[in-house]
Amino acid sequence: MNRTLLIVLGIVAVIAFWAISFQRGMVGMNEGVAAQWSNVENAYQLRADKTKNIVSIIKGSADFEQKTLTDVVEARAKATSIQLNANDLTPEKLAQFEAAQQQLSGALSRLMVTVERYPDLKTTTAFRDFQAQYEGMENRIGVERRKFNDLARAYNAKIKQIPNNMLAGFFGFTEKGYFKSQEGTDVAPDIDFGK
Repeated sequence: MNRTLLIVLGIVAVIAFWAISFQRGMVGMNEGVAAQWSNVENAYQLRADKTKNIVSIIKGSADFEQKTLTDVVEARAKATSIQLNANDLTPEKLAQFEAAQQQLSGALSRLMVTVERYPDLKTTTAFRDFQAQYEGMENRIGVERRKFNDLARAYNAKIKQIPNNMLAGFFGFTEKGYFKSQEGTDVAPDIDFGK
């Protein structure tokens, strides 16, 4: 009987050590995802702040197309109003956040195209600086999103693997969402210089 008790206690101890090890590892991974989410938010916030500056620069051009400018201001307001908690990065909430950010990206792209018709604005130093910064900001957003997806993928894989999946729910570790490409980006645009 003494031997059976030792075997049972040994099994319980192994399971307890495994559970503690799993929980500690997952806390670290969860914090990594949260830290990277902060980097993503920071990159988007930088773009929103710079967008506010460019709107002020463009407003100085009296004959600039007001509708495009209004679209940028409204898209910026919507994009900055959606706040996500790093502990609640569900696929649905991440999709909502990304939709607002894509709306701002689209408005900024239309703004850049519209500016092509305003040579005086294109030659101002402030606007040229913004164009260079804008490209850098979009690249940084892409890099931070990719890093977030990498960490979220590792985290999600860990909580879905057997036997970890048995403890993940018990300790409250749930799946994180991913950034996805915008619909239609898998189709290359037609470019025709013949017209």
